[in-house]
Amino acid sequence: MRAVVIDRPAPIERSPLREIEKPLPNPRDFEILVRVVACGVCRTDLHLAEGDLPPKHAGIVPGHEIVGVVERLGAQSRRFRAGDRVGIAWLRETDGTCKYCRSGRENLCPNARFTGWDFDGGYAEYAVVREDFAYALPSRIDDEHAAPLLCAGIIGYRAIKRAEVVPGATVGLYGFGGSAHLALQVLKYWDCRVFVMSRGGIHREFAEELGADWIGDAMQAPPAPLDAAILFAPAGELVPPALRALDRGGIAAVAGIYLSPIPSLDYERDLFYERELRSVTANTRADGEEFLNIAGEIPIKTATVAMRLDEANRALAMLKHDELRGAAVLHVE
Repeated sequence: MRAVVIDRPAPIERSPLREIEKPLPNPRDFEILVRVVACGVCRTDLHLAEGDLPPKHAGIVPGHEIVGVVERLGAQSRRFRAGDRVGIAWLRETDGTCKYCRSGRENLCPNARFTGWDFDGGYAEYAVVREDFAYALPSRIDDEHAAPLLCAGIIGYRAIKRAEVVPGATVGLYGFGGSAHLALQVLKYWDCRVFVMSRGGIHREFAEELGADWIGDAMQAPPAPLDAAILFAPAGELVPPALRALDRGGIAAVAGIYLSPIPSLDYERDLFYERELRSVTANTRADGEEFLNIAGEIPIKTATVAMRLDEANRALAMLKHDELRGAAVLHVE
């Protein structure tokens, strides 16, 4: 099968991804073989390609926003049938026995393993996943537009939950791209007031189209104190202004798997009055199922840029340089 792999991380401008032929994977017990139709391009893939997030092994196939069709069942697999449409996301497996898994916090499992990092992902013609970690997808959203929901969407939703957003809240989104444009639609569905902090250009125009209530620079004070702030940009220097923008008791959640260093915080100015700073670590399957149900109800409109599998380096370069209006999706078929 055709697959795109990372042999040695390097700046994306040097095209560290290359296309090769790999053997077709075989599903083991309780696994399914999925014929990949489309795979979204995520900033985590960029961090892997450039080495900010070191690949677990050489020749890994990135990609964890996978939409495809069940091709074959492993022994004892019963949840899906051949021909079913499914999604594969970042969280690939957990041990199911640790205190985190037993308390509904499987995203914190110390033995968790991930699609496109520990196991080959979706920049390929086929992928394998445990059937209990695959998702049924909303029928109202087609393959290309469903792909970004499987990470950008789910992680944005997890960040919303970590920030304890309630309907009608005032929320600030710092950075506006593949994940934030999906989170904004959930927030507007919940009648929230949403302020977007973005550097400008196509991202500000896009936020305005989607109904943002105010758009400005991240270093500006928003027009009203925030009940919650969600940081999508992987820029640690945005943490202090996001905290300062919070109302008393407000929560700031950092949605990315990677963040540049955070500058020194001033306790009285940035954290006092019970403001909180929280990280977001992957997601639980319950998060994914909740979000996909909401996405189908709205239904969420995903902005995508269709590209070919052999354009993976170009897609990641465009992501790095903020040249995408929404999310790139690689068409594998």
